[in-house]
Amino acid sequence: MREESLRTRVWRHGFNLFPAYRGTGGRVTHIAADWSTVRIRLPLSWRTRNLVGTIFGGSLYGAVDPFYMVMLMKRLGDDYTVWDKAAEIRFKKPGEETLYAEFQVPDDEVASIREELSPGESLDRVYDVALVDEDGTVHATCEKTLYIREDE
Repeated sequence: MREESLRTRVWRHGFNLFPAYRGTGGRVTHIAADWSTVRIRLPLSWRTRNLVGTIFGGSLYGAVDPFYMVMLMKRLGDDYTVWDKAAEIRFKKPGEETLYAEFQVPDDEVASIREELSPGESLDRVYDVALVDEDGTVHATCEKTLYIREDE
């Protein structure tokens, strides 16, 4: 696992203080210096608990929503446009405890995107992330489709 840098620590604190993200109940716990890995945790608390005592579905989705887009923006740089295009969440098991997610955008994925695109061209990429408990049991999965374009 790649360590955080001072810059990504500042980003981590920024995410955790940003009202839209803070409202999800999620907390960013790690951002690798090169943005290849981001980890979050989502505790069951008074802020995330729904009517039946489990983590609210909106919190589950909101806690994972921004990361693949931001990671690709950071990894690809200013010559690329990255947008969320679609998302799908599947609930597998009620969240009755703190859940965790780890997002990965490896170096070979970044290289592949750069190789496939020419200026003005675009592509869609699909990324999956699972929200798991401490034992690794999957409680929800989210599929994110991102639009990526190399700017002219």
